[in-house]
Amino acid sequence: MATFDGILLGLSTATTFTNFAYCFIGVFLGTAVGVLPGLGPVATISMLLPFTFGLPADTALIMLAGIFYGSQYGGSTTAILMNLPGEASSVVTTLDGHQMARQGKAGRALAAAAIGSFFAGTVGTLFIAVSAPILAGLALTFGPAEYFSLIVLGLITSMVLTSGSLLTAFGMALLGVVLGMVGTDVNSGVARYTFGMPHLMDGLDFVVIATGIFGLGDVLANLDNERVRAASVAPVSTLFPTREDWKRMIGPIVRGTGVGVVLGVLPGAGVLLSSFSAYALEKKLSRHPEAFGKGAIEGVAGPEAANNAAAQTCFIPMLTLGLPGTATMALMIGGLIVQGVQPGPEILSQQPALFWGLIVSMWIGNLLLLFLNLPLVGLWAKLISVPYHFLFPLICVFTAIGAYSINNSVFDIFLMTMFGVLGYFFRKVGAEPAPLILALILGPMAEEYLRRTLLLSHGDASVFLTSPLSLGTLVIAALLVVSILSPRLRAVRDEGLQEAD
Repeated sequence: MATFDGILLGLSTATTFTNFAYCFIGVFLGTAVGVLPGLGPVATISMLLPFTFGLPADTALIMLAGIFYGSQYGGSTTAILMNLPGEASSVVTTLDGHQMARQGKAGRALAAAAIGSFFAGTVGTLFIAVSAPILAGLALTFGPAEYFSLIVLGLITSMVLTSGSLLTAFGMALLGVVLGMVGTDVNSGVARYTFGMPHLMDGLDFVVIATGIFGLGDVLANLDNERVRAASVAPVSTLFPTREDWKRMIGPIVRGTGVGVVLGVLPGAGVLLSSFSAYALEKKLSRHPEAFGKGAIEGVAGPEAANNAAAQTCFIPMLTLGLPGTATMALMIGGLIVQGVQPGPEILSQQPALFWGLIVSMWIGNLLLLFLNLPLVGLWAKLISVPYHFLFPLICVFTAIGAYSINNSVFDIFLMTMFGVLGYFFRKVGAEPAPLILALILGPMAEEYLRRTLLLSHGDASVFLTSPLSLGTLVIAALLVVSILSPRLRAVRDEGLQEAD
C-alpha cells in the first residue's frame, strides 16, 4: 500500500507542466547525445549541471535522469544506421544491427531496439519502485562501519569493471581521493593541499572538475576523431517487425531485461557489462549461433533491452544508499547535494515527492522515447553529418558559462580548463576518468565514515571485522581483488571491456 501511495504522489509530481516539460527536454537531449558519438551523457550532464541549480531539485533530477536513460536509446540509432555506436553500451548493437541495415532491414532493427528498450525500461523502473523502499529500510540499520565497507567495495568494483589496466584504474581512483581532500579539514580546521591559495580553502568544486574532464576533455578528443566519422546512412523502410521477428525478439527482450536489472546495480560499468552479457547469453542459447554477427535480430533486441534496464536500476544505490555506481550517478549526487538534498535511505521519508516523482517520470520518459525515436529517425541520422568544428565553440561557451555561474569566479574557469586538458591527456594515454570522478565523491565520504567509526570505537579498528555486514562486504571486496589477479579471469575482463574502446 505504501508503494501504491508513493506512485500516486509521484504521478502528481511528475505530471505537473514544469516537470513534464523538463522530462521531455531531458529525453530529447539524451537521444541527441546518444546519437552523437563521443558526446556522452556524462559530458552533457556535467555541462548542464550548473544550469539546473536554479530549478527545484525534483525538476532538475527528472531532466538529468532523462538525459541519461535517453542516451541509451539514442545510441542504438547510429549504431544500426551508420555502424557508429553513440554510446559504449551500443557497441554490441553494431554487430547485428548494422548488418540488418545493410540487408534492407534497418527499420525492423530500429523497431526491435526501441521495443526492447521500452519494455526493459518499464520493468527496470518497476523494479526500482518495489526494491528501493526495501533496500532503503535495510540501509537505515547501517552504521558508519558498514557504509565505509560499502564504499570500499564500490571503489574496488568500479576499478575492476573499468576498461584499461587495473593499475591505471587504481591510480585514477587514488588521484580522485587526493583531489577530494583539497580544502579545509572539517574536524581540525587545518587547510590541506591548498598551497596557500584562498580559492581552494573550500575545496575543489566537483562540478568544475567534471565539466573540465568530461566536457572540455571530450570536445578536444572529438576534434581528433572528426575525420573518421561516417558519411553514409542506411535507408529506412518499414518500421514494423514481422511475425517471425516478434517470435525471435520476445525471448531475448525478456532475458536481456533480467540481465540488465541485475547487473545495473554494479558500480563501474554495469550498463556496459549488461549489454555484452546479454549478447553472449543469446548467442549461447541460440539454435543458430553462426547467424550472430550476420544480422540476427536477437543480437539487437537482447543487448538493447539489457542496457536500458541497467540504465534504470543503476539509480537504486544512488537513491537509497547515497553511493554512486557510475560517473553519471556521481554527477547527479553532486547536483542534489548542491541543492541541499542528501541521497540516502532517508530520502524516501524526507523527500518522498522527489523520489516517487523521479520513478514515475521514468515511465513517462520511456513512453516519450518510444514515440520520439522511430518517427524522428531521419533527424537523428542527420545530426551526425554536422561538422564537429561547428559544434565545439558552442559547447565551450556553455561550459565556461556554467563553470562561472557556480561561484561567479573566473578562477573556476581556469580550473575547468586545466582539468579539460588533463581529461584530454587521460584519453590519449588510455586512462578511463570514471574512477577519478567516483573517488572524488566517495573519497570524502569514506574519510568521514572512517573517522566516525574510529571515534565511536575509541580507535579500535577491529570494529570493521566484528560487524557481520562490514566483514562480509570487505571479504567480497578482497575476493574480487584476488580473483581478478587470476590470468584467466583478467583475460576475460580485458576481452569484454576492451571491445567497447
